[in-house]
Amino acid sequence: MKTRFIKTILLLVAFALSLPAQQKQTLTIEQAIQIGMENSKALRTSQYKVQAADAKASETNTLGLPSLKFSGTYTRLSPVPALTLPFPVYGINDPSTNIVQFQTMNYPLTSDIVNNYGLKATLQQPLFTGGKISGAIDAAEYAAQATQEDHKKDQAEVLYNIKAAYWNLYRANEFKRFVDENVDQIKSHAGDAENLFKQGLLTKNDVMKVRVQLSDALVRQIDAKNNVQLAMYMLNNTLGLPLQTEIELASTITITDRDWAPADQLITSAFEKRPEMLGMNARVKASEAGLTSARGGWWPQIYLVGNYNYNRPNQRYFPATDDFKDSWDVSVAVSFDLWNWNQTGHQTTQAQAQLAQAQEGLSMTKDGITLEVTQSYLNIQKAKERRIVSEQGVSQAEENYRMTDGIYKQGLVANSELLDAEVALLQAKLNLTQSLVEYELAIAQLSKAIGE
Repeated sequence: MKTRFIKTILLLVAFALSLPAQQKQTLTIEQAIQIGMENSKALRTSQYKVQAADAKASETNTLGLPSLKFSGTYTRLSPVPALTLPFPVYGINDPSTNIVQFQTMNYPLTSDIVNNYGLKATLQQPLFTGGKISGAIDAAEYAAQATQEDHKKDQAEVLYNIKAAYWNLYRANEFKRFVDENVDQIKSHAGDAENLFKQGLLTKNDVMKVRVQLSDALVRQIDAKNNVQLAMYMLNNTLGLPLQTEIELASTITITDRDWAPADQLITSAFEKRPEMLGMNARVKASEAGLTSARGGWWPQIYLVGNYNYNRPNQRYFPATDDFKDSWDVSVAVSFDLWNWNQTGHQTTQAQAQLAQAQEGLSMTKDGITLEVTQSYLNIQKAKERRIVSEQGVSQAEENYRMTDGIYKQGLVANSELLDAEVALLQAKLNLTQSLVEYELAIAQLSKAIGE
């Protein structure tokens, strides 16, 4: 049995050593932001959208440029009789009738060439399209600008999410630290209570109250440890790291009070800087350009067209021969839709509806930004006030605990008062940490809201 036990222990140790070591990283808030930005799948997807929109704008821009096309054909024709022209070539005098009879020959006017080859290059340049092409180009360019602003908006969202996840882990770590301190305090309190009970200065009920308080603190300690793990998972997920990565935070919250401009000025600044506003403005302009393009269908379309032909046979040469010969032509082509079942009218109505939709979207975006900036502004004021009050509360709770603990050890104060002092100190520290994190996140939220 002893040998089997030793073998089991050795196998467990070998298995533990074979497991991959848990990764551990120490990150500042700046490093976390850099890693999160680089690993963000949402940002990569957004960047691909920007590339696609830019490519679409470049593609549309080619509509107004000259185009050169090449085509080649081979055609096999069925044999047909050649076209001939009879022509007298000489006359013979008949002595019996004294009449001159003419002899004729058939001259071919066409050749029966059954193998036909054609090579053709066509150059086409739009001259006038009634704004159809120029409107499409402008619409594509404004759409690309809107997509770029969407990418900036996504960057701001990812940045705020990284900050929120980082400081939430900081809050969870601080909560756990304060709960651990509270557990140590209550354990010390329990030891003092046992000594005072032995001296006859406390009742058994007083000792039980301390033990109940310690049990409750141990439960909070378990919850705090679990919250740290969950917050670390959330940060790893936000940064694109393996969930099991152990992260040690190297940054702490440093309070720097900042004087903010009045809310109405911040709202005006947000209208000028927020990528959502810039993107919606670009979409409105894109819709206006789309309307111009749709209305271009009411106008004639004029193109300059040039062709170069290298054919065998070339029909412009007479008589046709089974040889390659070149020719060219230049023309001005005009097309105008006389009747297309009001297709242009429907396209114009659609473009007008899209423009109205973009304008309403712009108005809704303004309303949303106004509300977001106002709420963020009020939240930062509230968080600042809570921080100041919480700092005072911690100082008062620490002094209260120090004095109560000293008097309690002398047996001059009730056991319940020390319990209350311990709970008050823990709550004061938790409130301070909560207010610090809320203030830091409120600053990040307001900065995002005004487009900084």
